[in-house]
Amino acid sequence: MISYPYQNIIVSILILFLFFSIQKGYSQNDDFWSNVHFGGDIGIGFSNDTFNAVVAPAAIYEFNEWFSAGLGLRFGYSSFENDRLNQKRKDINYGASIITLLNPLPKLQISAEFEEMGVNREIKTANQKITDNYWYPALFIGAGYRVGFISVGLKYDVLYDDKKSIYGSPYAPFIRMFF
Repeated sequence: MISYPYQNIIVSILILFLFFSIQKGYSQNDDFWSNVHFGGDIGIGFSNDTFNAVVAPAAIYEFNEWFSAGLGLRFGYSSFENDRLNQKRKDINYGASIITLLNPLPKLQISAEFEEMGVNREIKTANQKITDNYWYPALFIGAGYRVGFISVGLKYDVLYDDKKSIYGSPYAPFIRMFF
């Protein structure tokens, strides 16, 4: 996990990146809605004892052929089992995200996405049941292979906290589509 001073640096770099990447001029002839694309992504992750899935509809504005930014909603489900400890955990999460997409090459898409998720967690052991509700931030940096309006890739949560994260790993594969 990144320490607090580095989080400020990362956020500052993303903001500067956003401002310097917007190169399209605006005129009265520009049609705003022709540059808006709807879609989102789905994600799935699993190992021997974990499973997580995310559905995230989103809308982005295409500033130019290299840069887009937008907002999204997120819903996810995670489950973890630890047979050694006789423990089962289930997380249901919901929230919103801000996403930026950079396409430096026609087939390459680089993304930065900040999400804030509400988490409803339930942990069951042989002796007890624990419930926990809290908010969890994530900052994903990713890269994907893009063909038309579909991107397939991998993203990494730089704010990953293994005690609070809804994901089993800081790495998450994704399939992202915008029409």
